[in-house]
Amino acid sequence: MKEFLKNLKYGIRSQDLNNEFKHILRELASNGVVREYKNVFYRNNGFVFGTLDISSSGTGFLKCFDEYYKQDLLVQSKHFQGANYKDIVVAKLLSFKRKRVSAKIFLVLQRANETFLVVTKQHRNTVLGMNIKTGLLLPLKASQKSLKALPLGTVLKIRSQENAIVEVLGHINDESVDEKIALALFNKNDTFSQLCHNEALSNGEEVDSTMYPNRKDLRALPFCTIDPLHAKDFDDAIYFDESSRKLYVAIADVSEYVFAYSAIDKEARARGFSIYFPHKAVPMLPQALSENICSLKPGLDRLVYCFVISFDEKAHILKEELFEALITSKKRYTYDEVDILFEKKPKLNDFSWLYSLFELTKIIRKRRLKNAFEFRTKELRIVLDSSGALESTIYERDTFSHNLIEECMLLANKAAAKLIDIGIFRNHLSADSRKIIKLLDELLSLGIDVQFNPNIPELIRDIQALADTLHLRAEVDKLIIKAHKKAEYGSENAGHFGLGFESYTHFTSPIRRYSDLLLHRLLKAKQKKDEKLFRYLLLNIQSTCENLSLLEREADKVAYEFMDRKFARWAAKNIGKRFKALVIENDSICKAKLYGEISGANVFVYENNLTLLEYIEVELIEADIAMAKIYARCVGKLGE
Repeated sequence: MKEFLKNLKYGIRSQDLNNEFKHILRELASNGVVREYKNVFYRNNGFVFGTLDISSSGTGFLKCFDEYYKQDLLVQSKHFQGANYKDIVVAKLLSFKRKRVSAKIFLVLQRANETFLVVTKQHRNTVLGMNIKTGLLLPLKASQKSLKALPLGTVLKIRSQENAIVEVLGHINDESVDEKIALALFNKNDTFSQLCHNEALSNGEEVDSTMYPNRKDLRALPFCTIDPLHAKDFDDAIYFDESSRKLYVAIADVSEYVFAYSAIDKEARARGFSIYFPHKAVPMLPQALSENICSLKPGLDRLVYCFVISFDEKAHILKEELFEALITSKKRYTYDEVDILFEKKPKLNDFSWLYSLFELTKIIRKRRLKNAFEFRTKELRIVLDSSGALESTIYERDTFSHNLIEECMLLANKAAAKLIDIGIFRNHLSADSRKIIKLLDELLSLGIDVQFNPNIPELIRDIQALADTLHLRAEVDKLIIKAHKKAEYGSENAGHFGLGFESYTHFTSPIRRYSDLLLHRLLKAKQKKDEKLFRYLLLNIQSTCENLSLLEREADKVAYEFMDRKFARWAAKNIGKRFKALVIENDSICKAKLYGEISGANVFVYENNLTLLEYIEVELIEADIAMAKIYARCVGKLGE
């Protein structure tokens, strides 16, 4: 959408557009926003396209797609014309005589959300809805009598078009409403239709091996899974044949059960990814698939799509084979259990190959990191009590068991990418030089003085080496990641900068990622030399890739939104108390992250004279549960 609207400045031919953009072009033409000249459409003067942002005071700011406007345009609330936060709009420019260029909304082209959430508030004698994203109060399309029948603080889902109530989610003081809010904010669904359930159940609960005579029977091999303690869906199982130096990476064969354009497939495509909360998962596939017949549970026959990767004595790859197979996982390990095995080295009998594989993956990892990056970031996990309130926080670190599985999965993903020229790739571009220069300026204030080097990998390693000496490696790694472009899906290969791979894709998690399921279908069509099916599966593939990148970011945001709400509730019970924090942002606002007994909560600090990555002590002064924000003041500066 953004590129389409930007290009109207230079001219677009209608015949070059898909049906969706043709419809938008007709709407723009009928409203005088564009003009036609010799079959080419141009944007008329006086109009701009952009995304509407709304401050907590109710003032709007239009972020223009046209690079000519370096500063956001001012939009007064009376000129919103029904537009909401993050909507893509057409705006009409107003007088340039003011200090800041202003505009009024002319048309809403694309709603950021068909719905939004409010909390009911009393304003004088009227009940209004407060948008929990913008803080704006607005009238609702409901009688005051019905609104006053609800307790103040009721959370409502509102249809954007006419401000009508769609659903009552619960009360803001109820811990259980946090999950509903997090999902509803991003239009996520935690239930499946009956049709999806019926399709899933039609596959039965067991695999009948006699139905698959053409699959390789690997059930005698001692495969195992290695996953987090509370995992319910097991995508991958591994086995290493020490005598032949062959690594087997067996992945749940979801494509055998979920067919293109079936009800389950349409739902999985819309979801894109499973979403993980501390207390539950919102799966991409119905549980009858994700937690049963597709999941590689121990002791049960399962269908897999399997890579066998052969190595020489120096851990160089000799051969990669991909085929459909049958396996029976013989053991379910957790990461912690495998770490203990690697530490104590007991006899493992059928699973003694884990020790040999560990040594192999250490060599592969060391070699890979010569061209890639090792970021020492920590993943935050929160623990809830029986009432759903925040109980504790844990930072999970990568351990030897994590590294072993990671290297096995990277090998399979990389091998899969070699088999396609077009399809679905996981691309990661190099950092923008402007962001790198900004990063170097930020690091200079921390005492990390590194001269710009056009060889970005060398530059990053120099930065990390200095950060190690200052014991700021994890924090600096986060700044480096922030300076890089995000990894995204694309229909054509563009390489993976962070991993140092010429081509890369996602193959190993089809239960929880739609990208992997789609790739499995493409690879099977290619192996069967079914060109017609392959082309059919590629229909609108670039659009699918772009949408999956968006859905991936949304799935992450849902999880972060949930955690922020739990932190805000915890902070509300700890107003006036003091905590240690690390400054993580100090541009236009100052933001710090708590660490200690409760770690990971983001707090807005009212002081603006603090230094990035400075350790401080803060006093909590306010917690806004509705908007999931915590406010604090700095009461002292700390050493490391």
